Amino acid sequence: MDLTTTYMGLKLKNPLVPSASPLSKDIDTIKKLEDAGAAAVVLYSIFEEQISFEAEELSHFLSHGTESFAEALSYFPREQEFNLGPDEYLEHIRKAKQATTIPVIASLNGVTPGGWIDYAKKMEQAGADALELNVYMLATDAARRGQEIEQLYVDILKAVKGSVKIPVAMKLSPYFSSMANMAQRLDAAGADALVLFNRFYQPDIDLEALEVKPGVVLSSSKDLRLPLRWIAILHGRVQASLAGTTGVHTAEDAIKMIMAGADVTQMCAALLIHGPEYLGTVLADMKKWLEQHEYSDVRGMKGSMSQKKVAEPAAYERANYIKALNNYTR
Repeated sequence: MDLTTTYMGLKLKNPLVPSASPLSKDIDTIKKLEDAGAAAVVLYSIFEEQISFEAEELSHFLSHGTESFAEALSYFPREQEFNLGPDEYLEHIRKAKQATTIPVIASLNGVTPGGWIDYAKKMEQAGADALELNVYMLATDAARRGQEIEQLYVDILKAVKGSVKIPVAMKLSPYFSSMANMAQRLDAAGADALVLFNRFYQPDIDLEALEVKPGVVLSSSKDLRLPLRWIAILHGRVQASLAGTTGVHTAEDAIKMIMAGADVTQMCAALLIHGPEYLGTVLADMKKWLEQHEYSDVRGMKGSMSQKKVAEPAAYERANYIKALNNYTR
């Protein structure tokens, strides 16, 4: 059984990659993930705020609106509350490379085209095999046009690509007016991979304390369908590798992603719930399914259920919406 795949030019032994999560903060846990069969690992993100908190460009973003809510800046963690500082993060990359034989993908999270981007070069020098660039931005300024927001993503990608030689993946949210066009623009700008999609963590309101509460709600297999749909639509239409993330909890979830056209599937919530060893269970179940359905390798099924390959490609578009509503019964 040949489970090998290629992602951003990296030869991987299988398509299962733990995504950026608290699991990768500990070297021993990374080793457990490798022992369970992880083909690569995406390290926990380091944030722009940690690298250039006093930068003038970032200061504008952080202070915007604080005249209305004086406590707004207090929402950002204090420096000591971040998981790792910039220097410690680079050392973490070095230790992860020394402790494992699988590719180590560093994760850089930011929202402005500032000097923090130069940190990508330091990640490369520390030994990262690739970089996942996570531009996590909620556009709340009504005066900023959609074109400006989209161009910001492209500009940040180009700046990072210009500073490193290692592959760069772009992790995205699905909230663009034309997701397909945005994917093609990033592809043309040099993205080596598109990671679909970023988990959109939304705050709640504490009715007793009358405070906004940040929080994390883990995904389930039900969340698979959004990235599944867009990977199926984009497969064969962009040169960049495609990574499916959000909702990958079982072997069946991973197989669906690959059939839609994903080169790799990233796992997070399932590993946080069940532990790093659970990845081995998913890998074993995947092998069993392939054997039962007479697949000799992963490549033979990749993209077999993409929009370009299925008999009714409109099922991925508006036709699915209409048919689903018309056929629903209690």
